[in-house]
Amino acid sequence: MAEKTTGHKKRWPALLGYLLCAVGICSAAAPANNTIRFVDSTSKAGIHFTHHSGATGKRYLPETMGSGCAFVDLDGDGWPDILLINGTDFGPHKQRWLPAFYHNNHNGTFTDVTRGSGLDVEMYGMGVAVADYDNDGLPDVYITALDGDHLFHNEGHGHFRDVTARSGIHNTNFGTSAAWLDYDRDGKADLFVANYVTWSKEKDQRCSLDGTNKSYCTPEVYKGTSSKLYHNLGNGKFEDVTRKAGLGDATSKSLGVVVFDYNGDGWPDLFVSNDTQPNKLYRNNKNGTFTEEGMQAGVAYGEDGVARGAMGADAGDYDRSGRPSLIVGNFANQMLGLYHNEGKGIFVDAAPSSTVGRASLLSLTFGAFFFDYDLDGWDDILAANGHIEPDINRVQPNVQYREPPLLLRNQSKGHFENVSKQLGADFQRPIVARGAADADYDHDGDLDVLINTNNGPAILFTNEGGNRNHWLNVRLTGTKSNRSALGATVRIESALGKQWQTVHSGSSYCSQSDLALTFGLGQDKMISSLEVDWPSGTHQQFKNINPNQFLTINESRGIVK
Repeated sequence: MAEKTTGHKKRWPALLGYLLCAVGICSAAAPANNTIRFVDSTSKAGIHFTHHSGATGKRYLPETMGSGCAFVDLDGDGWPDILLINGTDFGPHKQRWLPAFYHNNHNGTFTDVTRGSGLDVEMYGMGVAVADYDNDGLPDVYITALDGDHLFHNEGHGHFRDVTARSGIHNTNFGTSAAWLDYDRDGKADLFVANYVTWSKEKDQRCSLDGTNKSYCTPEVYKGTSSKLYHNLGNGKFEDVTRKAGLGDATSKSLGVVVFDYNGDGWPDLFVSNDTQPNKLYRNNKNGTFTEEGMQAGVAYGEDGVARGAMGADAGDYDRSGRPSLIVGNFANQMLGLYHNEGKGIFVDAAPSSTVGRASLLSLTFGAFFFDYDLDGWDDILAANGHIEPDINRVQPNVQYREPPLLLRNQSKGHFENVSKQLGADFQRPIVARGAADADYDHDGDLDVLINTNNGPAILFTNEGGNRNHWLNVRLTGTKSNRSALGATVRIESALGKQWQTVHSGSSYCSQSDLALTFGLGQDKMISSLEVDWPSGTHQQFKNINPNQFLTINESRGIVK
């Protein structure tokens, strides 16, 4: 639970905010609220899930990679449910290992409804992406898996049907992260699947940290493989347009994907993070094709010009420049990448000269995303960390296998503060994190965090105290545009200044956060303007919106509740 504060202490943030405004710097972030805690509520919430890597001592590459997770409103009740992706054994076994589907009970707890849901399919799962691909009002689920991906159609009432075979989607590569997007803006959600390396049990390589014992190999010893883009044809059918779209690249070893409009032309572009290969930045040419610009944009490599071990990634306008920048999780001793969008197609990595780089240097980051944990109106950074080699500390004493998450608080003007040790004992506990996502699962206004660990328990961190500031939660429903509103941008203006976010699937590592958008408002008591730009070209504007509420905006009908 959050620590109790006296009335005088509670008034200090508000008083400081008043004084800042009095001297004309209302847009600056206030000091950190040290009463915020991230509390492990997993058991209390009714979540009892342990990821199974299938490890038996043979040190197969996939055993290290873990699985993702998702916060997603699967039944349309406005409350995010939970999906947790699982592995399985590599050989004959007696026990079934399944992914988990937890329904949100609207009271801070969840019910495991996996059995009989249709999602109870055993697979060596990796990633998850969710969107309503057939525009029937029910979000559908795509799961990447080592033994072949699965597309599950939402039949309603908590039931799903595996429609992979009839859909035309056939990805049997080492799929990792995935994302839905309407890349051609035809009103139907298309699918991008990031693929890792060419691997099988028969071709598993032997590597060693100490020259004697087998260890997990890095991806350099395996051949890359191309990611896939599937175009939604309607009627539940998809076409593989990877090569036609200019996305075929057999040298890539992809672990993360971000859908974002980096050049502000209204069309979704793609950033793909690669492990020991150059990252890719694909500019949407608005004609069904993409052009790769990672090298000239400055996001392909680290500051030293070397390809890093890139994992998960996300995009956000963390400095309110009006342009989305990138955060990329990297291998230990490589630090996070914070690629600031300079405009005109150029990015500069701001991490090496900032707290972001210093705080994350020794961490191995898989899941990473922007979110406003303290609702002060500035995007913060969460990094979910954990090494791949259990014995790494024997050969690198400064690097640990289990690592606590990092939370870097945005102080505005491009500065961040490492507040990880201020968020309570639960958040400081070392874990082997992989997938990570955020949502306001308990409807108290602030954003909570879900992490899936490798061969360990999932963890639900409840944000206690973040809602001392005001907020606005916006969920969009497309009509002319795709039903999930992928690519729609919400812009708000209040005394704090201007903010914007775009609805997007995927991001982080093998995971997806809630499609609803949460804006932090500090102590602002009114949103003077809220605008929505839809992929169809529809533009909506609303005035004088009260904070601390959940809004649903329909593309045709406007605010519906």
